[in-house]
Amino acid sequence: MRYLLRTGLFSAISTGVTLLRGSRGQKFTWRAVLAWVSWAITLSLAIGAVKDMRRMEKGLPVAADSPYAPKPDKKERRDKRRDEVKRISKKR
Repeated sequence: MRYLLRTGLFSAISTGVTLLRGSRGQKFTWRAVLAWVSWAITLSLAIGAVKDMRRMEKGLPVAADSPYAPKPDKKERRDKRRDEVKRISKKR
Protein backbone atom coordinates (compact mmCIF):
# COMPACT_ATOMS: atom_id res chain seq x y z
CA MET A 1 0.00 0.00 0.00
CA ARG A 2 2.88 2.39 0.69
CA TYR A 3 4.08 2.11 -2.91
CA LEU A 4 0.65 3.06 -4.16
CA LEU A 5 0.55 6.29 -2.19
CA ARG A 6 4.20 7.34 -2.35
CA THR A 7 5.15 7.15 -5.99
CA GLY A 8 2.32 8.83 -7.81
CA LEU A 9 0.87 5.49 -8.85
CA PHE A 10 -2.44 6.34 -7.21
CA SER A 11 -2.52 9.64 -9.08
CA ALA A 12 -1.74 7.97 -12.39
CA ILE A 13 -4.45 5.35 -11.90
CA SER A 14 -7.08 7.90 -10.86
CA THR A 15 -6.14 10.11 -13.81
CA GLY A 16 -6.58 7.11 -16.13
CA VAL A 17 -10.04 6.43 -14.70
CA THR A 18 -11.00 10.07 -15.14
CA LEU A 19 -9.66 10.06 -18.68
CA LEU A 20 -11.61 6.91 -19.47
CA ARG A 21 -14.84 8.37 -18.12
CA GLY A 22 -14.31 11.62 -19.99
CA SER A 23 -13.58 9.95 -23.29
CA ARG A 24 -16.64 7.70 -23.20
CA GLY A 25 -19.01 8.72 -25.97
CA GLN A 26 -16.58 11.29 -27.38
CA LYS A 27 -15.07 11.37 -30.81
CA PHE A 28 -11.48 10.06 -30.94
CA THR A 29 -9.34 13.08 -31.91
CA TRP A 30 -5.65 13.90 -31.84
CA ARG A 31 -6.15 15.59 -28.47
CA ALA A 32 -7.49 12.34 -27.04
CA VAL A 33 -4.47 10.49 -28.43
CA LEU A 34 -2.12 12.99 -26.76
CA ALA A 35 -4.00 12.65 -23.47
CA TRP A 36 -3.71 8.86 -23.55
CA VAL A 37 -0.02 8.99 -24.49
CA SER A 38 0.62 11.43 -21.66
CA TRP A 39 -1.20 9.16 -19.24
CA ALA A 40 0.78 6.11 -20.42
CA ILE A 41 4.07 7.96 -19.88
CA THR A 42 3.00 9.04 -16.39
CA LEU A 43 1.95 5.51 -15.49
CA SER A 44 5.19 3.99 -16.76
CA LEU A 45 7.27 6.52 -14.78
CA ALA A 46 5.31 5.72 -11.62
CA ILE A 47 5.80 1.98 -12.14
CA GLY A 48 9.52 2.55 -12.75
CA ALA A 49 9.76 4.50 -9.49
CA VAL A 50 8.14 1.61 -7.62
CA LYS A 51 10.60 -0.83 -9.17
CA ASP A 52 13.57 1.37 -8.28
CA MET A 53 12.31 1.80 -4.72
CA ARG A 54 11.97 -1.96 -4.25
CA ARG A 55 15.42 -2.60 -5.75
CA MET A 56 16.94 -0.05 -3.41
CA GLU A 57 15.24 -1.59 -0.37
CA LYS A 58 16.54 -5.05 -1.33
CA GLY A 59 20.08 -3.70 -1.71
CA LEU A 60 20.21 -4.26 -5.47
CA PRO A 61 21.84 -1.71 -7.79
CA VAL A 62 19.61 1.05 -9.09
CA ALA A 63 20.00 2.77 -12.48
CA ALA A 64 22.10 5.93 -12.40
CA ASP A 65 19.26 8.07 -13.77
CA SER A 66 16.88 7.00 -11.00
CA PRO A 67 15.92 9.47 -8.29
CA TYR A 68 16.81 6.72 -5.80
CA ALA A 69 20.35 6.28 -7.12
CA PRO A 70 23.15 7.32 -4.77
CA LYS A 71 24.47 10.75 -5.67
CA PRO A 72 28.24 11.26 -5.95
CA ASP A 73 29.64 13.91 -3.68
CA LYS A 74 31.00 17.19 -5.01
CA LYS A 75 34.63 16.12 -4.83
CA GLU A 76 34.00 13.02 -6.97
CA ARG A 77 32.10 15.07 -9.55
CA ARG A 78 34.81 17.73 -9.64
CA ASP A 79 37.58 15.14 -10.06
CA LYS A 80 35.65 13.34 -12.76
CA ARG A 81 35.06 16.58 -14.64
CA ARG A 82 38.75 17.57 -14.29
CA ASP A 83 39.85 14.19 -15.70
CA GLU A 84 37.40 14.57 -18.57
CA VAL A 85 38.72 18.03 -19.44
CA LYS A 86 42.32 16.74 -19.37
CA ARG A 87 41.41 13.84 -21.65
CA ILE A 88 39.69 16.13 -24.15
CA SER A 89 42.58 18.63 -24.15
CA LYS A 90 45.09 15.83 -24.85
CA LYS A 91 43.14 14.78 -27.94
CA ARG A 92 43.49 18.22 -29.50
